[in-house]
Amino acid sequence: MKAIGITKSLPTSDKNCFIAFETEKPMPEDHDLLVKIHAVSVNPVDYKVRQNAAKDEELDEPKILGWDAAGIVEAVGNEVSNFKVGDEVYYSGEYDRPGCNAEFQLIDSRIAGHKPSNLSFAEASAMPLTSLTAWEAIFDRLRLRKNGESGKKLLIIGGAGGVGSIAIQIAKKLTNIEVIATASREETSNWCKKLGADVIVNHHELTQEMESANITEVDYILNFSDTDMHWDAMAKLIKPQGQICSIVENKDPLDLNKLKNKSASFHWEFMFTRSLFKTEDMIAQHKILEELRLLFEEGSLKSTAYKTYEGLDTDVFREVHEFQESGKSIGKNVISYI
Repeated sequence: MKAIGITKSLPTSDKNCFIAFETEKPMPEDHDLLVKIHAVSVNPVDYKVRQNAAKDEELDEPKILGWDAAGIVEAVGNEVSNFKVGDEVYYSGEYDRPGCNAEFQLIDSRIAGHKPSNLSFAEASAMPLTSLTAWEAIFDRLRLRKNGESGKKLLIIGGAGGVGSIAIQIAKKLTNIEVIATASREETSNWCKKLGADVIVNHHELTQEMESANITEVDYILNFSDTDMHWDAMAKLIKPQGQICSIVENKDPLDLNKLKNKSASFHWEFMFTRSLFKTEDMIAQHKILEELRLLFEEGSLKSTAYKTYEGLDTDVFREVHEFQESGKSIGKNVISYI
């Protein structure tokens, strides 16, 4: 099968950043699905791994990146009971297995879902990683209640990004919370408003912007941007006994003492935790994707695919990674193979 990989961590300006190569098509075992991939999407984790996986020395074998994908099941392992050959699926792969930048991929059936029937493969490939991240952050980490949270406020930092775009929708459709989203450009502000955000503020001047909007504190904060940059603002804005969740690793030590007097809580969200550690509730991600499928099919949620590229090609992946790294991306960038 054809695959796109890296052997060295190189910038997108280097034509050898990605290489195309042929490798043996894998065969499923146990809980695995073998998926013929039709479309993938690119996330920050893709370029972060590309930048760091082979910084010091060249890899002996190419590393296949990519996590978000949609395709058709070609074969199943002997312990698979929730999928069959021919099923259309969408999923975000496992952190420690070969990725989806290839014609075929093995994926554990416990973290895959049936593709929403009203979404194309490209539209569906945009959704698994960001939707799972947003869902887990909102309901597992912050423990918001479905159909609840009236009178409470949620601040989403990075509202126009991949995770922010679906988090706005989930929070607005499934809870009664007021959503304040950050965006710094007219284009991104309009995007957040279209998705349902109640208030838009500029994250570059966050505390001042919140004051201008007459919001002095919030019950919950979801940080999908720079944790170090926004830490002081989050500590100031969070309400006593409030909760903060971040998905972006910090580079500098975080002063958790800033939260002590407020008895405020801080949570990390890493979507790969369940599959990486094979947790007892690993199948929860299959269930979440199935619930999301119904929400997409009934029109409550919409795909955040914004830009679509074509081809399992090294130049295409370089272009998408370069755009993703620019910080100007809105929603999700998708690559359609078929």
